[in-house]
Amino acid sequence: MGKDCCADEHQTLLPIEEAISQLNSAAKTISRTQTLKLQEARSRILATDLCSPLNVPPHDNSAMDGYAVNSNDLASEGEIKRPISQRINAGATGHTPLLPGSVARIFTGAPIPPQADAVIMQEQSRREGDHVFLQGPVEQGRNIRRAGEDIAQNDIILNKGHVLTPQRLGLAASIGQEWVEVYARPKVAILCTGDELVNPGTDLLPGQIYNSNRFTMRALLEALGCEVLDMGIVRDTHEATRTALVDAADQADLVVTSGGVSVGEEDHVRNVIEELGQLDLWRLNIKPGKPLAFGSYHDTPVIGLPGNPVSVFVTFAIIARPFILKMKGASDLRTPTLQAIAGFDWPKAQKRREFLRVRLDENGHLTSYPHQGSGVLRSVAWADGLAIARENQTFAKGDLVDYLPFKGLLG
Repeated sequence: MGKDCCADEHQTLLPIEEAISQLNSAAKTISRTQTLKLQEARSRILATDLCSPLNVPPHDNSAMDGYAVNSNDLASEGEIKRPISQRINAGATGHTPLLPGSVARIFTGAPIPPQADAVIMQEQSRREGDHVFLQGPVEQGRNIRRAGEDIAQNDIILNKGHVLTPQRLGLAASIGQEWVEVYARPKVAILCTGDELVNPGTDLLPGQIYNSNRFTMRALLEALGCEVLDMGIVRDTHEATRTALVDAADQADLVVTSGGVSVGEEDHVRNVIEELGQLDLWRLNIKPGKPLAFGSYHDTPVIGLPGNPVSVFVTFAIIARPFILKMKGASDLRTPTLQAIAGFDWPKAQKRREFLRVRLDENGHLTSYPHQGSGVLRSVAWADGLAIARENQTFAKGDLVDYLPFKGLLG
């Protein structure tokens, strides 16, 4: 019976897409919001649409340093001499109309004067004293940025759920926005299970290892903009696990654990979730990281990551990340995926989808770390992304494969 169970095990593993879909369906956006100064809001997520109260630019202005002209006055072919009747700097007011048969010296961003309808760039002119020589003809609208060309009054420029990236902060500033309403940071409690774990700074005794998962998990969560509650190391007993999980769930919006979700006698996290609340899924068709658990205690979701350090990193990036993004209020939950050229062979098809630690070179080729074990944390530190070997897939050197760069997964 045991042999049959092992032989059929892969058939009972939950597909990754189904797991992500289940988690995303269960994720509830944090309802708490706060209002921040624009300069304090980088990487936060908008809780309301942002509507522009004005046109950007607010008036027609010059896109170049040069000369504002009336195109009808320069309709003939060849070089034309015209007097310079005024000078207009950026920020100028008054807007004196352009005198007939003249041009205005104008600078980038300066308002276009009445009666002018084009700007000739400085490099396409020749000046002598108070006159300038220009080449005609000139088409109407040349080098003019129209009022509202970038943003029209009452346009929604950013939607609820948008991450406030540097460029979006600049966009918000361009409409005069000083404050923005954003979602509050999710409070995420982390706890690491294992009698063998000790923290750095402590001398190792026989059988002990340093707790790397604590630092990986904390940094991953902080990179996603979470407030982390570090609940420490939990010993491998049912009672200690139960107490720690209840304590964490009472304080946090989400609990993330490492270890204790497999089938060993000292793996208590999954059993405690089932005992106290609800276990929604367990064991995924993923490598590394099969024994991942998801459930809840009262209204607090719990994600139980595996214990091996590479499994923690991979399952967090692939499974936990989109769930947390939805909790934060983000509208884009996609995992950023590129294609790159395999620089190695993958000749043996696997039943589980495998995420290989790889590095992309300047020619777009992927190199695989030589040791892909779930305990080889150095492979993740060496790599700059993950290559996907899908279920029952083989590929050869030179084939295109899906590649997930860490830059897109870690923030």
